[in-house]
This record gives sequence, structure tokens and C-alpha cells, in this order.
Amino acid sequence: MGLRVLAAMSGGVDSAVAAARIAEAGHDVTGVHLALSANPQSHRTGARGCCTIEDSRDARRAADVIGIPFYIWDMAERFQRDVVEDFVAEYAAGRTPNPCLRCNEKIKFSAVLDRALALGFDAVATGHHAKLADGVLSRSVDQGKDQSYVLGVLTREQLSHAIFPLGDSTKAEVREEAARRGLTVADKPDSHDICFIADGDTRGFLAGRLGSAEGPIVDQSGAVVGSHQGAHGFTVGQRKGLHMDRPAADGRPRYVLSIEPVSNTVTVGPRSALEVTSIACGTPVWNGPEVSGDLTVQLRAHGEVYGCRFEETPGGGLRVELDRPATGVAAGQAAVLYAGATVIGSATIVSAA
Repeated sequence: MGLRVLAAMSGGVDSAVAAARIAEAGHDVTGVHLALSANPQSHRTGARGCCTIEDSRDARRAADVIGIPFYIWDMAERFQRDVVEDFVAEYAAGRTPNPCLRCNEKIKFSAVLDRALALGFDAVATGHHAKLADGVLSRSVDQGKDQSYVLGVLTREQLSHAIFPLGDSTKAEVREEAARRGLTVADKPDSHDICFIADGDTRGFLAGRLGSAEGPIVDQSGAVVGSHQGAHGFTVGQRKGLHMDRPAADGRPRYVLSIEPVSNTVTVGPRSALEVTSIACGTPVWNGPEVSGDLTVQLRAHGEVYGCRFEETPGGGLRVELDRPATGVAAGQAAVLYAGATVIGSATIVSAA
């Protein structure tokens, strides 16, 4: 007997094909588009942004082709509070958040899943590129599109009610299938960057909400080498857009090493000063099997992986020791632990040294 499945349909090709596969497998599928913006624009700008009127129409057309019921759920207020306001607050505190991870945690697999279960659905299906078998999350076969990192925050209970139908397919195969099925989104561009900043200007978005406040850019000795209009406009590891008055003595590029929101100070230095091997994290979410042996950790979406060891700390946090130095490790990002291709857990980065 098939499951009652709620298919989250963004209006893109991945979620459309995911819904089609679930329906074809004999499950009782209902499509739902999440309205996440209180003032949606009528059209995208190229591949930027999402949650537009165009996206909701594309999702509805896909549901019609598949032959499943379709609804729109207004999640704008919850999205504003749990994702957008969280994003702004994290930057104001000198951290670098990942809004896609937060959206999966707070919206798609908290608010939506909770409502779906209350309505009698057995599971929520999405178009994420990741594998899920027997409640165990692992990487997609398409390494370039793998999204297991941004799903690493999900609990075992949430994963037990999730379905990711695309984990064994490449993006090219998904697009080809969409065309065969007659789905008009087959060639629709993927959305990029942060969905609620359609023009891609993160610094401008933050300045509009946090204002401007001139502060110093200093080198490791404390010497002032430039100024800025708000420390919230920077992230650890950033190289471009620093606009410093004094070049480095050796002529080499300088990078953001740290951000101090209280004093509104940005410290810069050479790339070598970004290297860290020890990462302190907050409370971990253990969602995979207990394993021993070689482990790796991924420290940002689509970032490198590093061999590692970890230990839980007395305060309930996690410390991850890397086998080789990593650069650009920013507080607020997630450290997702893997055994091979399998996710075993994740935690938010607090600091690195």
C-alpha cells in the first residue's frame, strides 16, 4: 500500500521530477508550493531569486502534468522570522549563517513536516540531491549538485519522514527526464545565491536592515589600513571588496581574518593566517549510524572535505580536529561529519584556531 506523501514543489525542475517519481511509484501524492515572500515579484532576474509568482505558476503547471492535487501554503511570516531575521541577526553578531540550511531545518522539515503529519501525511518529499535509505542520509551520485550538507542538520525523526527521490540521478538526467515527461521546467535555470536577496547584493541587503556605521579595518598588528561602513558586510576568508587604503608590505592579497561586531572592527591579514586545524562547535545533531574509523568533515556548502577526528566536550559541544589545515572557516556555518558518503551528524561552528 502506498504512502500519503506531500511533495514540496518550488517551481523548479528538481522538485517537479521528484513529485513525478513519487506519484509514478504508486504513492498518494499532493503537491504544495511554499509562499515564502510576503511581496513576491512577478518574474525572476535570470537565475536569481525564487518564490516568485512565476515559480508558483510553474509548480502548479507541473502538478497538472503529473496529475496530482496542488495547494499553496503561506509560510511567509514563519520564513521571515526563522530564516531572514535569523540571517540578519547572525551577521550582526559577526557570524556567517547558511540560510538554506536554516530553511531546511526550520521551514521544510519543521513547519511543513509538522503540518503534513498533522494532516495525515506519512512523509514529505523534496527535490534535494541526496540519498536517503532506511533513514540514513548520504551524498548524491552527482557530487557537483550534492545537497547532503544542507540536510545534515535534520534529526533522525525528521529523516524518517523524508523522501529524496533524486539521489541516484545527475542533474543532467533529471532535466532529460523532465523533458520526456512534458514538464515545462525542464530547461528552467537553477536559482543561485540567497533566495530572498534576488539581486545578489548581500552587503546592500544587510545595510538596509542594519544601517551603516563606519569602522576600522586593521592588520594583525592593530594598525588601521582602511575603513568600512559596517562589519556586518564581511565574512571570514573574504578577499574582494575590502577597499583598503594601505597595501600589504609584501604586496600580497589580504583576507578577512576576524570580525568584531562590538567594536565594529574588521581584521585582515595573509591567507596563511586563515589556516586552522581545531574547530569548536555547538551542540551536535547525531542523525547517522555510529561508526568508527576514518571520518571527514565538510565546513561549508560545496566546500572541501577534510579528514578529521572529533570529541564531545564537557559543555555539550563538539571539537573537531582536522588532519590538515582549512582556511576561511567561519562561525555560524555548519560542520557536517561523514563516514565515507554517509552523514553521521552536524554542529554549528562557534570558533576555530
